[in-house]
Amino acid sequence: MNGEIITYDSQIRMYSYSQMIKRIFDVILSLFLIIILSPFFLVISTMIIIDTRGGIVFKQKRVGKNNTDFTIYKFRTMHSGSDKKGLLTVGMKDERVTRTGFFLRKHKLDELPQLFNVLIGNMSFVGPRPEVRRYVEMYNSHQLHVLDVKPGITDYASIDYANENEILAQSSNPESTYINTVMPAKLELNLKYMREQGFLTDMKIIFKTVSKVFAG
Repeated sequence: MNGEIITYDSQIRMYSYSQMIKRIFDVILSLFLIIILSPFFLVISTMIIIDTRGGIVFKQKRVGKNNTDFTIYKFRTMHSGSDKKGLLTVGMKDERVTRTGFFLRKHKLDELPQLFNVLIGNMSFVGPRPEVRRYVEMYNSHQLHVLDVKPGITDYASIDYANENEILAQSSNPESTYINTVMPAKLELNLKYMREQGFLTDMKIIFKTVSKVFAG
């Protein structure tokens, strides 16, 4: 019995140590990238202002660790108020997306402001992508375990479903396809990450994500 308690305590300490290392990595890398990419942020901001009226940064409530809401940041890629017409983006011909928005989405540049989410601490570089409350309320008890960890900018699902918009564009009912097919598959990949999470796993996912982005 005592041996089991010692083993359990050791596992807790190892997990806490792993999370501390992950947080240090997140802070250092996010701060570094924010500094060196700041001129690029200015260029993107100017492109958005010239293209359409509206704010530069899009803010949206997402569900994070422990089922708590937080505000996620992205560069605005849609005309103002477009989120009221639907939560899903369908293909590269979605009329709500601006000209600059198409370019930013294609190269995943709209995600860059999430570096501030990582620096603040409500997101990590690697972790399950945070979902809006409407879809989280559809999770079953097994799927809800993805909320036990901090959400991230990328994970296995982000890599495997990088072309999610195109998948939905081929459906006659995109939301139904997302809820019944895409979302469950992504959640299984999220849970796979949770079983395998660790520094080496995170590095593998980051490198795969970068390769995917540059591969187009």
